[in-house]
Amino acid sequence: MALLYKGDNLKVLKKIEGQIDFIYIDPPFFSKADYGNYDDRWKNLDEFLKFLEPRLELMKEKLSDTGLIAVHLDWHAVHYVKVMMDKIFGYDNFVNEIIWAYKSGGASPRSFAKKHDTILLYGKTKDYYFSPQKEKSYNREGRPYRFKGVEEFEDEYGWYTLVNRKDVLNIDMVGRTSGERTGYATQKPEALLEILIESCCPKGGLVADFFAGSGTTGAAAYKTGRDFILCDEQDSSIEIIKERLDKLGAKYEITYCK
Repeated sequence: MALLYKGDNLKVLKKIEGQIDFIYIDPPFFSKADYGNYDDRWKNLDEFLKFLEPRLELMKEKLSDTGLIAVHLDWHAVHYVKVMMDKIFGYDNFVNEIIWAYKSGGASPRSFAKKHDTILLYGKTKDYYFSPQKEKSYNREGRPYRFKGVEEFEDEYGWYTLVNRKDVLNIDMVGRTSGERTGYATQKPEALLEILIESCCPKGGLVADFFAGSGTTGAAAYKTGRDFILCDEQDSSIEIIKERLDKLGAKYEITYCK
């Protein structure tokens, strides 16, 4: 099943059936900026939070009992949304605070350079699905340890072991010359979504993104063998997503919700 909805995600969430394995959303950040593709300017923080809260409540309803939800934000409002998520999903169902670290972006002479986003990961219940992914951990000085029972490998950078992936993900933003680039102002890299999907959704499972933007979640889900539901209300986003999915050869149904 691959579905693309054009419309207000609050209305779409009320229409669709439950049993989603993994929800990833990259909503507005309360950045007070107009990105061209969408406007992230709000009267105040309360207005922003009142916009998110009913949508998060419905997303919880649509998750399967083994499902996970990842909410991608940054310093502007993530701490307020964390409190809201604790209320909706339960403090004890918090799984991870994931840091996406990158090199791009500006710097200020009055602060440390802001070079990361935060992804809040919650389970609907304590019986959530999770498949640990592996990453390389290089030995000190690049030499083999030769510890008994520890499998080691070598590449051009030295000797390493494979360990469970950590909660800090160092992944470059989508560069200006990248083949992934769609022209969407806040596009996220497929590598980031592939890690999240492969960790949080079983093979053949269902992934949903109700702030689909440039369609990165759909592209990553398709490439990793998962079904997907995408939703966005902007005409420009829908056209970008359709072009991206068509280029991949993905089959999907599109519904226009008024």
